[in-house]
Amino acid sequence: MAAGMHRVPPGDYAGTSPHWLREPVDVDALVPVLWSSTARKDDDGVLHVGGLAIPDLVADVNTPAYVLDEDDFRSRARAFRDGFAGYDVYYAGKAFLCTAVARWVAEEGLCLDVCSDGELTVALRAGTDPARIGYHGNNKTAMELRRAVDAGVGRIIVDSFHEIERVADVARQLGVRQSVMVRVTAGVEAHTHEFIATAHEDQKFGFSISSGDAFEAASRVVAHDSLELRGLHSHIGSQIFDTSGWEVAARRVLALHARIGAELGTVLPELDLGGGFGIAYTTQDDPADPALLAEQITKIVTGECAALGLDVPHLSIEPGRAIVGPAMCTVYTVGTVKQVALDGGATRTYVSVDGGMSDNIRPALYDADYSCTLASRASSTEPVLARVVGKHCESGDIVVKDEFLPGDIAPGDLVAVPGTGAYGRSMASNYNHALRPPVVAVKDGAARVVVRRETVDDLLATDIG
Repeated sequence: MAAGMHRVPPGDYAGTSPHWLREPVDVDALVPVLWSSTARKDDDGVLHVGGLAIPDLVADVNTPAYVLDEDDFRSRARAFRDGFAGYDVYYAGKAFLCTAVARWVAEEGLCLDVCSDGELTVALRAGTDPARIGYHGNNKTAMELRRAVDAGVGRIIVDSFHEIERVADVARQLGVRQSVMVRVTAGVEAHTHEFIATAHEDQKFGFSISSGDAFEAASRVVAHDSLELRGLHSHIGSQIFDTSGWEVAARRVLALHARIGAELGTVLPELDLGGGFGIAYTTQDDPADPALLAEQITKIVTGECAALGLDVPHLSIEPGRAIVGPAMCTVYTVGTVKQVALDGGATRTYVSVDGGMSDNIRPALYDADYSCTLASRASSTEPVLARVVGKHCESGDIVVKDEFLPGDIAPGDLVAVPGTGAYGRSMASNYNHALRPPVVAVKDGAARVVVRRETVDDLLATDIG
């Protein structure tokens, strides 16, 4: 939640709000872990990010708007680069990608993951070294693969037997030897939503280790002269806060790594253990420091390699949302406010804003929790239990399911939601023919639009009537 200190228990709202949500002592205060590093409130309760007052910023670009804190993004990128020194750290393009961000990623010394031709196009437009690009996806077309191989992409993560043949054929036609990694499923159930847990057996990604498909996939790659088997890739899920899952996954993946060396005579130079590190969306989340994560994961891998008599391969990691997620907030304007009676005599205040599931689908898709704060002024009124909802014609169009906001929240107020950098803009849609918001990068008191707001002309451009 967006408040600082909390009253315990939550007064009249007991039983009507989640157990972790507590009524704030100061409804205007920020919880730093939820916000980008430059976010603060002044004495008038106005939210500032990147040295700019949010009301002044949105006066120029209107709302909804995504506000991207460049200093915060870069500092998180450096924290993973330095914490995982000696690793290749791959930024997740799917979390959020634009030309400016791709350049920041390269400037901070990170590699880049893409999983579509569109993401590859943006990366190449930004001048990203193709050798530092990894290409993911469970159903890459022959056309997409030809473009990736022709561009010189450093590694393609193969995900099916059909794809192995496709990549081999494309590489052969282009007269190159393409490096690939085999994505494997280790059978580890990550403690996350089932839609973003990616290492259990019953899902679309990768080759099962337990069934023998992963070894067979490696065998087929080795059999092709046009392919180089770079290593194995394992990803157990997203929004993960501890390394316990990696211990089991590393044991199983490294056992396969050893078997490939022994039976196929192929020493694999690299191992990618994925990532999916969690961020704080609410006060119930406790993200780990990158350096600590690196220390624990490295210890796991070196221990397993020692037990198997293996040299430690070159390691790579994919932090996922952990770099861009906290670096962005979304700003909305309140349109309507209403009170709804709840069981037990309590009420919930419904705050409708000018965006919703078209700019952040995650609450509807994953039942994801978010926080928010009044961003345009201070308030001395008592906090009320609120639900921030969007303007779309869906009952599930919820922006923030449970939060305490000032009792005098009113039309025209600005509300800011932290932690929206990952998957907000990248999964945004034109549902109800909404126009997708701009992304405004802020730094040292200056703002620049890095992705402009869509216009009606954009909306109609593909409607040929």
